[in-house]
Amino acid sequence: MRQRNGFAFDARAALYAMLGLDLTQIHGIGPYLALKLVAECGNDMTCWLSAKHFTSWLCLAPGNKISGGKVLSSKTRRSSSRAAAALRLAATTIGKTETALGAFYRRLAARTGKAKAVTATARKIAILFYHALRYGMDYVDPGADYYEARYRERVVKQLTRRAASLGYALQAVPQPEGVS
Repeated sequence: MRQRNGFAFDARAALYAMLGLDLTQIHGIGPYLALKLVAECGNDMTCWLSAKHFTSWLCLAPGNKISGGKVLSSKTRRSSSRAAAALRLAATTIGKTETALGAFYRRLAARTGKAKAVTATARKIAILFYHALRYGMDYVDPGADYYEARYRERVVKQLTRRAASLGYALQAVPQPEGVS
């Protein structure tokens, strides 16, 4: 079904012809957002030395206010960047999907709140966008289950290390059949 204010041309094909890669493979980036990001940031990412520089330019990276060796604030700067606003909007919609980025958003939102989760997820999408344009990276989503399994492995590894430092050893409790 054609959208009322949609494009009169195939934006995805035009972007692919111009860039040589499909940015819409990255979850959260559709044809409209891809066009907006390319219009705002350009298609040459060599002017930023790394993805960290790019996300800092977008005001999606944490700040670093230090005085006397003490961190006073690490919140992100305010921005009027249309690209950053579009990435934040994409991050809120991706939180409802069953993707690795969606699982990341939900885990962070439960722990730190939705506002910080939106900024962190927008930063992840910006990094994927940067790597796609700079290095021609193809994005393949591993899925929410893969993300949750990796997160669980990290937590168990940290707990094992912490228990060992305190002189204890962790032992897995066998689960009854049918319970996951």
